[in-house]
Amino acid sequence: MDRYARWNALLELLTESGRVTVEQASERLDVSQATIRRDFDQLAQQQMITRTRGGAVANGVSYDLPLRYKSAKHSAEKQRIGEAAARLVTPGTVVGLNGGTTITEVARALAVRPDLNAGGEGSQLTVVTNALNIANELLLRSRMKIVVAGGVVRPQSFEVVGPLGGALLKEVTLDIVLLGVDALDVELGAASHHEGEASMNSLMVARAKRVVVIADSSKLGGHAFARICPISKIETLVTDSGAPASTIAAFQDAGVDVITA
Repeated sequence: MDRYARWNALLELLTESGRVTVEQASERLDVSQATIRRDFDQLAQQQMITRTRGGAVANGVSYDLPLRYKSAKHSAEKQRIGEAAARLVTPGTVVGLNGGTTITEVARALAVRPDLNAGGEGSQLTVVTNALNIANELLLRSRMKIVVAGGVVRPQSFEVVGPLGGALLKEVTLDIVLLGVDALDVELGAASHHEGEASMNSLMVARAKRVVVIADSSKLGGHAFARICPISKIETLVTDSGAPASTIAAFQDAGVDVITA
């Protein structure tokens, strides 16, 4: 297990229990206690956790982990979801993408599609995003036109938030927005842990002709702090095959087309 995967596992343990000892973490992750102590010290230096005698306790930020620590969680499901979502995009359209690990997989799948990178007249894809890592993925790996909303960068997600980016989004029209969320519920709609990201995502929804939510099954039925949009705004949900049949049926009854990958 590499360092980032180990840190991700430690943060998840702390999120679940609130407090973990060095001995407990060592047994769960099957690594030495000396390694766990170093991990705890480094995470504490980044203000991700609070170090205690013999262990660590969770900080509130543990519920909104930085993107670089999230990549190991549900990675196989996210890759399949990303590929399925990318198939909804047609050449020559304007696509909105926000941030997050699942949307990163969508961007990677878009970047390797030959029909979106052929360079012929009318085939070039235009991508509008408020996430710096998404823009970087596409710039390095494709010939698409990339439009980045300005604003203040959140280090947790690499997304930009605030009125500067909002001003740009109000002036564009999106054919489709592929939206990663922190939670999706039939009654509560789509939501984000951070109100600034929710505001930017809500603007993308308002400017899009078609709204597609991208979420692995762990996000379904959950809730988060700030609502992005009600379920009535969402046309399609792309999720993984681990979603319970009853959950899928509830979204379908609400008028959402569900694609499982």
